[in-house]
Amino acid sequence: METVRRWVQVLSTLLVNGSWDFPFTRTIYQGPLKVLCAPGLNCYSCPAATTSCSIGALQQLFASLRFTVESGQLYFGLYVAGFMGVMGGILGRAVCGWLCPFGLIQDLLHKIPSRKFGIPYALRYLKYGFLVFFIFLLPLLVVDHFGAGEPWFCKYVCPAGTLTAGIPLMIMQPSLRQAAGLLFLNKFIIMLMFIGWSVYASRPFCRTTCPLGAFYALFTKVRLVKLRLDPSRCTNCQACHQVCPMGVKFNESPDDAECITCLACLDKACEFDAISLEIGGLPVGGRGRATATAKKSLS
Repeated sequence: METVRRWVQVLSTLLVNGSWDFPFTRTIYQGPLKVLCAPGLNCYSCPAATTSCSIGALQQLFASLRFTVESGQLYFGLYVAGFMGVMGGILGRAVCGWLCPFGLIQDLLHKIPSRKFGIPYALRYLKYGFLVFFIFLLPLLVVDHFGAGEPWFCKYVCPAGTLTAGIPLMIMQPSLRQAAGLLFLNKFIIMLMFIGWSVYASRPFCRTTCPLGAFYALFTKVRLVKLRLDPSRCTNCQACHQVCPMGVKFNESPDDAECITCLACLDKACEFDAISLEIGGLPVGGRGRATATAKKSLS
């Protein structure tokens, strides 16, 4: 199943980054597909991006809200909020595990041989702060004299944007290098921090900072695609703890908001068929208790 997930991640990344003529055009794709949002974190300004970043679009929505209201236009981008809501309602944070390009980058970096470390549990709550302040409040409240705000997270924090957009654009357009100042240096340092951290810890950006992951986590209780624990079969062996890339202790908190439904616990750990995949409340997968029991008896 891990191989299947990796291929889905790769294909999803290629699907939302399909403009491969950028080495010749040296510009950002501005075709008709740009009105669509990518489900995962994928920078609008990446030269290969054929879609927009949903979290960036949400920032732009709140950044322009005061201006549109004050000018009497009463415009609200229901498409952006609706798209993200539908993705959250169906998949929740499975988007992070299967469809997010920056999630794939972190997964690959973590495969680099090194000593591995955990991430303190309390740091998981930081991403909700980024969601509230950088995505909602700052773009809405900190505005210029026209009443327009800024995409604070994209402009000041996002390491995915620096890696896939900022650096490639400066390589293709040397004139931009002269404009790169302390703002870009700040984002470059943040990017290096998360790249290095991803080698030693699994998905640190997803777990501590990503506002898109925080948004999808709000749908944990109601999403259609989720993992289910059968307490009557669980032996509390804690094997699921060892394989989870998000640090979820599934037998203790099966509805944990950090779960990205990567299926590692189901596929690699549980030998007692205590974990199953459900879609709309209907089970669609498990390992088979009889097979698991047979393996235990032979060991």
